[in-house]
Amino acid sequence: MRASDAERERVAETLREAVAEGRLEMDEFEQRLDATYKARTHGELVPLVRDLPAPGEAARPVTGAVAPRKGASANWPARIGGEATSSGAFAFWGGFSRKGRWTVASRFTAFAMWGGGEIDLREAHFAEREVVIRCFTIMGGMQVTVPPDLDVQVSGLGIMGGFGEHSKLDDEPEPAPGSPRVKVTGFALMGGVGVERKRSKAEKRRLREQQEERLRLRKPDTGDGRKELG
Repeated sequence: MRASDAERERVAETLREAVAEGRLEMDEFEQRLDATYKARTHGELVPLVRDLPAPGEAARPVTGAVAPRKGASANWPARIGGEATSSGAFAFWGGFSRKGRWTVASRFTAFAMWGGGEIDLREAHFAEREVVIRCFTIMGGMQVTVPPDLDVQVSGLGIMGGFGEHSKLDDEPEPAPGSPRVKVTGFALMGGVGVERKRSKAEKRRLREQQEERLRLRKPDTGDGRKELG
């Protein structure tokens, strides 16, 4: 649903109250406020205040009926903005790796010849909301790994090779509101560039713990006088 000026202003007021109470650092406040006034839909506004109480109501989160997200991508707005720590990578008869906590430049260029590279965005931060990753490989290969709910577009050319997206997930979640938009482009000559949606180890562990907890609650309780939970 399209957002109104009044809705944007209510979110801005919530952010101002949060920074005044010390719930937000000034740089994060500025990032969220900028995203607020650029938002076009209600779905873009909700993540900006999902983890904050409404002004004057410290116990009640401002999320409407939307359940809070969990995991590495729980707070996308907080992962957008800041100084880039890497704007490119190069490999010749070898390899490169960009993974863990790092900040992707708005234009990131990777090249590999007779070698390979790994670009992992599952725990990355992003200098801008719009990011372009250009991958070029000659007789080599690159792997771009992204979290399941990241907004990703893949448009590359494979010449005697491959350039495309694949996933090992049973479910394909929609891009999360507020996530960066990442475009992966370039070409592969006698080699390949693959973009894979994959959960991080921490996210897999969290989901496994949730499943174990659900199974535990469903098990019949054999203790005397206690009821079966279902």
